[in-house]
Amino acid sequence: MTVVTGTLGGMNDANRQQPKAESLPPNQPPHFYRGGTAIAAFRGLPVADDYLPEDWVASTTTRFGTTGTGLSVLADGTPLADAVRADPAGWLGARHVARFGDSTALLVKLLDAGQRLPVHCHPSDDFARTHLSSGCGKTEAWLVLGTTGERPSVRAGFRADVDEATVRRWVSDQDNAALLDALNEIPVRAGDALVIPAGLPHAIGEGVFVLELQQPSDLSLTLEWQGFLDTETQAHLGIGFERALAALDHSTWDEDRLATLLTRRESGSLLAPAADDFFRAHRLSDDTTLAAGFAVLIVLDGSGTLHTADGATLPLARGTTAVVPHSAGPARLDGPLDVIACRPPAVPNPGDAVS
Repeated sequence: MTVVTGTLGGMNDANRQQPKAESLPPNQPPHFYRGGTAIAAFRGLPVADDYLPEDWVASTTTRFGTTGTGLSVLADGTPLADAVRADPAGWLGARHVARFGDSTALLVKLLDAGQRLPVHCHPSDDFARTHLSSGCGKTEAWLVLGTTGERPSVRAGFRADVDEATVRRWVSDQDNAALLDALNEIPVRAGDALVIPAGLPHAIGEGVFVLELQQPSDLSLTLEWQGFLDTETQAHLGIGFERALAALDHSTWDEDRLATLLTRRESGSLLAPAADDFFRAHRLSDDTTLAAGFAVLIVLDGSGTLHTADGATLPLARGTTAVVPHSAGPARLDGPLDVIACRPPAVPNPGDAVS
């Protein structure tokens, strides 16, 4: 056996539901770019729309500029965000709450690029707090689940140092070709993964289907916005490019430096160590026990059952997405299953040695 470590408005305690593991329905807010066919196939559902390229799983995060779009809803109709705020220790555990409060510190997505995404970057925690009134920035990672097309690839990091004036000119002129050509092109296949630190310019290519783990914010600074977004204001999130471009990493990312972010499927590892301070991902199979803690499960293949220490069971099959609260205790998988468990960053015990 393998062990993997790791406000309800007006509702009073007597009426509050005890947190439990449960499967989640699709949660696909409309987006500006095409996609969603791979998500529909993965979940075994018909394609509902050409512009539903992202499925926000166990989301307590709203789309930028909205009050409710993007939130996941539990089976009883309660937004997960409200349930967590009502019982943060039950959902997240006392150690997590001591560090992150009632934030899950995690957003998980299924993302199917039906077209190439524009070149963009995400702000760091400090930048987001200072300029965007956000509790966190957005470091993310992609686990490639599948690809289509002759040369599926992603782009990440400038191939050579680019000075500030040059970037400003590219963005002002919307020189898409120059922006794209300045980035490293990285061929990918199912099983590969790439961590994208805050500030790193990047774009996902057409035909790449990923499981994305990220910090729980919806902050994208879009350098290449013409042909994608309706207005320039959407691209710089209302703070102007003069300020927004200060979030961009202008430095060179050569092959050796990119290797610190990239894992190939033959390595047997899921995410590079660069992800550890932001989120974790574990691959689980039959007869694996997941230690107690908040987790988001993505069932890649097979069928079986999740048994939690609180005595509950949850059927799992390919395409199932599920959330597991800390209070459910350790959970065991039973059946021929291939599952990715996504978790927030580890919070050490207070007595643990610091190295």
